[in-house]
Amino acid sequence: MTEKVLLAWSGGKDSAMSLYEIQKSKKYEIVSLLTTITEDYDRVSLHGVPRVLVERQAHLLGLPIHEVFISKSCSNEEYDSKMMGVLTKFKQDGVSSAVFGDIFLEEVRKYREDNLSKLEMKGIFPIWGRDTAELTRSFIALGFQAVVTCVDSKVLDKRFVGRMLDKHFLAELPPNVDPGGENGEFHSFVFNGPIFKKRIAYTLGESVLRNSFYFCDLLPKGVR
Repeated sequence: MTEKVLLAWSGGKDSAMSLYEIQKSKKYEIVSLLTTITEDYDRVSLHGVPRVLVERQAHLLGLPIHEVFISKSCSNEEYDSKMMGVLTKFKQDGVSSAVFGDIFLEEVRKYREDNLSKLEMKGIFPIWGRDTAELTRSFIALGFQAVVTCVDSKVLDKRFVGRMLDKHFLAELPPNVDPGGENGEFHSFVFNGPIFKKRIAYTLGESVLRNSFYFCDLLPKGVR
């Protein structure tokens, strides 16, 4: 009997690799993706991707998606309250664990596990501890394709946003930037790969600087 799980889904490369590993293991039933949306912008929180595009991802993954809406000035208390409400609902439906794409940030993992333990749920971290350079190279080698949607202007300049996440991007990263962007240096949107039924079409929009981050808008194309 497979275990029912939720999978935290930002639409980026670490979410995609976590899903890939979970599906490959054949040990789990993914009941739903779980995505946080900043309601003021109707975009994925932190990543800045339009909600319609993560919904398109879910459709092409053949998985349901549950969206948690938060305000742009969301406090920790508001976030925790909303997430606990959602997790409680899924626990009542037989979900025992949540899957995350964290790699090495111990405090983030502890925060997630502490919250889950309040509901007697547990966290699953399928890519935890992997070398981030190796992980990103594997992502590319497996045939995944992603565009960089957001970069931290304190460590990367504007030329890195809106680019494909490929070997050329990795080669140009400054030595102080983690090749997986695990410290928040950059975020991505995965539009193709072995877990999708087909490629997700989009066009690049305007790049803007907001709260010290460069965001490149992605314009949905052919989405109905």
